[in-house]
Amino acid sequence: MADGPAVTKGQGAALILLRLLVGWHFLYEGLVKAILPAWSRAGQPIASWSAWGYIHSGSGPVAAFLEKMAAVPGAGPWIDRLVIAALILVGLSLLLGLFTQAGCWGALLLLALFYLVAIPTQGVAVPGAEGSYLLVNKNLVEAAAVLVLLVFRTGRIAGLDLLRQGGRS
Repeated sequence: MADGPAVTKGQGAALILLRLLVGWHFLYEGLVKAILPAWSRAGQPIASWSAWGYIHSGSGPVAAFLEKMAAVPGAGPWIDRLVIAALILVGLSLLLGLFTQAGCWGALLLLALFYLVAIPTQGVAVPGAEGSYLLVNKNLVEAAAVLVLLVFRTGRIAGLDLLRQGGRS
């Protein structure tokens, strides 16, 4: 393959499966944030989803900058809509294999942003956190998976990119 590393059928299938799983994760996260309300700890619906809680609780190198941006009057809802739209678009891109390279770059940008807002430095159990991490969390692992999808140009293995370019795999 001139535009990327050559892969066997089995490797290609594994790469496409990885792309579908990552795409589904992004799409699902975006749809849930767009459709479902946020919930209180008591299990009561309180409002629509907002990025404010994640930004406000972050201690990473970009958290303070994003908190200042979100504090600008009227900016919060725009940030929320932008995050939701980006998650949905990246998810659709990866699921459909359409503009896959752009979808991978978008995924890497979002994952880097999420990681840099809250770099896991505790390494011990933190109440309310998903687990005990020291530097490596799901955002970093998923970013590594997306990097694999990017370098193997999985849109040229299977998906609408392949059809769009009139190719075969």
